[in-house]
Amino acid sequence: MAGQAWGGGLPVVIFGAKLKPDGTPTRTLRLRVAAAHAFGVRRGAVVYVPTGGPSSPSGQREADIMAGMLRTSSVPSDAIMVEDTAPDTLASVIRCTGLLRRRGYAGPVAVASSAYHLPRCLVLMRMMGWRVLRVPPPAAPAAQRWGRRWFWRLREGAALPWDALLLAWHRLHAGRDGD
Repeated sequence: MAGQAWGGGLPVVIFGAKLKPDGTPTRTLRLRVAAAHAFGVRRGAVVYVPTGGPSSPSGQREADIMAGMLRTSSVPSDAIMVEDTAPDTLASVIRCTGLLRRRGYAGPVAVASSAYHLPRCLVLMRMMGWRVLRVPPPAAPAAQRWGRRWFWRLREGAALPWDALLLAWHRLHAGRDGD
């Protein structure tokens, strides 16, 4: 597939969120998919790229669960390109970059996640050379309790520079395409 002309619409990378132990989607994951889907409906001609590997004892993969949710929302299978191997945000950025570039895509990429997580996703995708479009995050907060909201914000504050450093290291040693 390398070098083939891209035949799809705007890629909308949907970053995963941990599944419940039984493999069902959490509220956070459902909200992310709903926000990405709403963006795609408004935008038209998109290819959804749900990303995320197994994150529950059930062995279910976040990306597969999101793809199923999109199909339930009447998204045709040919408008979904699953990346189901990445265990975390940084790996999702690297693997989605490789997936899109191998298919000949070089245009902008839309990025969907929760409000607290979106800045890290946008920075990392830009570091991989993408022009990024921000998908409006879900209006509802990812966590309902105040303490949990601050926990996630503080975690992201530490994760962003760490992942940026790791991604810079990766690009020096593995090349720009993420392979």
